[in-house]
Amino acid sequence: MNVISNHLPTAELQAIDAAHHMHPFTDGNELAAKGARIITRANGVYLTDSEGHQILDGMAGLWCMNVGYGRESIAQVASRQMMELPYYNTFFQTTHVPVIALSAKLAEITPEHMNHVFYAGSGSEANDTNIRLVRHYWAAMGKPSKKIIISRKNAYHGSTMGGASLGGMTSMHEQGGLPIPDIYHIGQPDWYAEGGDMSPEDFGLMRARELEAAIALFGENKIAAFIAEPVQGAGGVIIPPETYWPEIQRICDAHEILLIADEVICGFGRTGNWFGSQTMGIRPDIMTIAKGLTSGYIPMGGSIVADHVAEAINAAGDFNHGYTYNGHPVAAAVALENIRIIEEEGLIARVRDDIGPYLAKRWAELADHPLVGDAKTVGMMGTLPLTPDKSRRAAFAGKEGTIGYRCRERCFANDLVMRHVGDRMIISPPLTFSHEDVDTLIERARKSLDETYAGAKADGLLKAR
Repeated sequence: MNVISNHLPTAELQAIDAAHHMHPFTDGNELAAKGARIITRANGVYLTDSEGHQILDGMAGLWCMNVGYGRESIAQVASRQMMELPYYNTFFQTTHVPVIALSAKLAEITPEHMNHVFYAGSGSEANDTNIRLVRHYWAAMGKPSKKIIISRKNAYHGSTMGGASLGGMTSMHEQGGLPIPDIYHIGQPDWYAEGGDMSPEDFGLMRARELEAAIALFGENKIAAFIAEPVQGAGGVIIPPETYWPEIQRICDAHEILLIADEVICGFGRTGNWFGSQTMGIRPDIMTIAKGLTSGYIPMGGSIVADHVAEAINAAGDFNHGYTYNGHPVAAAVALENIRIIEEEGLIARVRDDIGPYLAKRWAELADHPLVGDAKTVGMMGTLPLTPDKSRRAAFAGKEGTIGYRCRERCFANDLVMRHVGDRMIISPPLTFSHEDVDTLIERARKSLDETYAGAKADGLLKAR
């Protein structure tokens, strides 16, 4: 039996990695010169690297490790399923027990009107599915001209051709000829960075009504859907003003537009409900799921589809779309065990009533730091926009992301994973965080902010744009 172990010194492992491994969202030459960080083990909410450092994971892997690392029962379920039925496809009018059980379970925990699942291998694949799904739906409804999907600037919906097109990140659109046709982007509800002198309430309404303006521009007969994350994750944990989502729901209802809620990050307890849609009080027609579905133990994604959409699709004959790993039996078994843990340990109520409020209280204390312009959370997600001038919510004069990157590096030096998006620091810890873990996070974050501030001041970087 082959066992992959850390049997080489860190420098040798880094050299092999640089020679053969192409990393996502990475400058390969820059990383080769620096050397990759090598994670060798993980347990609970801590990672261990090849040098033996114990690192507090403030990002739950990549927003996904909701139940924490080292869950033996998940490993055991995966092992049993691999021995019983390691793989079979769901093409050709075939199914298997794990995917049947998972589909029924998802119908139980999702909103009452959503009882159907189309599986994928990731959130990116699921959002590609959604493009075809909504266009096929409207064709089945006798309205084939409804093809345009509206999204938001700075949104993230994956990095496949379809997912990256739905997303609104210009750095991704600049590579590979994106976006694909019939996808249009409106402004994001980021009051802190873009609200100016408007109140959050007025800004939320203004940004929501950009959807209505886009509908008027193209014509209601051409708009298929609007897609958005309940809380923008990779965009910087953008928590919209309270006026935003009710107005978006009103507009979709008034203009016969399908609402796609991308729940890849917000789903499975992260916001204090099963889904972020429930936290925001919206009624989606489709929900994209992944990440917390299996807590990252194995890849799986999917589209939860409302009854009226599924019924129209089913009535239209073959839906000529699918993936080799649709409803993979091992992934389905892992997802079921992951959901069992969330339910039996009461993690969602814990996020809503205990650890979420405690994180919010401690996180808000960072707002007094001279480098921090704001400190907000929703459930187990937090955002810290950095600024040289709190009074104006000002951006830095230098290249965007310079200060954020410095802060991220100080976090790693202090054994904390905290991500930067431009000059905004963000967290998304496992739902299993304890009060002590939160205290450690705040202590290490403050130390990292102090060191970032001192370095930026010494280098003359605390100038406002």
